[in-house]
Amino acid sequence: MAGVTRIGDQERPGRASGAAGGPVEIHTTDYHTGGEPFRIVTGPEIPGATVLERRANASAPEIDRVRRLLCHEPRGHADMYGCFLVPPDDEGAHLGVLFWHKDGYSTACGHGTIALGVHAVESGLVEADPDGDTDVVVDVPSGRVTARVRRRGGVIESVTFRNVPSHVTARNVPVTAVVAGAPIEVTVDVAYGGAMYACVPAAAFGLAVEPRHLTGLIALGRSIKASLAGHPAARHPADDRLSGIYGVIFYDELGPGRQRNVTVFADGEVDRSPCGSGTAARLALLHEAGFTGELTHESIVGSVFTGRVAEVRGDAVIPEITGMAYRTGAHRFTLDPRDPIGPGFTLR
Repeated sequence: MAGVTRIGDQERPGRASGAAGGPVEIHTTDYHTGGEPFRIVTGPEIPGATVLERRANASAPEIDRVRRLLCHEPRGHADMYGCFLVPPDDEGAHLGVLFWHKDGYSTACGHGTIALGVHAVESGLVEADPDGDTDVVVDVPSGRVTARVRRRGGVIESVTFRNVPSHVTARNVPVTAVVAGAPIEVTVDVAYGGAMYACVPAAAFGLAVEPRHLTGLIALGRSIKASLAGHPAARHPADDRLSGIYGVIFYDELGPGRQRNVTVFADGEVDRSPCGSGTAARLALLHEAGFTGELTHESIVGSVFTGRVAEVRGDAVIPEITGMAYRTGAHRFTLDPRDPIGPGFTLR
């Protein structure tokens, strides 16, 4: 198409073409996993020898402009989520990925990994058995993960992703959360499941994981995350690039092996799914406390992941988490160079 620069064409991945100065057109494929959106785009080209290096370089203005265009209003929203497909670290993986949200780039994303497994099989990126399991190996900033896609009669039934080693960082960390201007002293547990999470029962604040309490939980999540900024419990023991509290998980106990949670991550974003990497962090905490069964993990919208510890490696566990993603659309987003709003804005 003359005069259009395309980013993300399947036939020319990650390449831009068209007349300089013309409208920018970006092709995406969208999914949801447990209600949480996931927008997939191939490219732009990001320098780096590994996915983790590319994550550090993705903040360059010409690259980050694409993230903003796809994530911010009017083409996205404050809770939008997606990724750039990038080359894997080596031939041992099928693809690499940089996960992004309205505030930047995350180190891990379980719901996105599930969606990528579905996308890789549905789009033919990975040849799949129509009646059996197919492994889609993905390099993410926190390491290498595997999405096992199960099909019956050519139809995808579920995806189980095998996560990076997950571990407990600290227990009973005192924090000060501010509620309606008043400080409340609570303790949180911190665990790593590809990203760092602080975990606390919603009941500690007299709340429950229910939509009617969501505004209060978002405010608490922001407050708890701010109080843990720079805290030693938020340090990754091996790679400081993975340090820092990414999200706060509020949970309700629903019975043996069953919890409901909502994860407030980045700057007040809400995960509609049960949160894949957050489920891995919860499994690390539960395993350390003696839990050995399967966790049924519900989200604030009622969607469900199931998780279990597949392997123990010293102080870490290898979680496996099962869910399903569904395609919601294919899009051709355009940025007119005359548009004064440019790549967009956020109101939260």
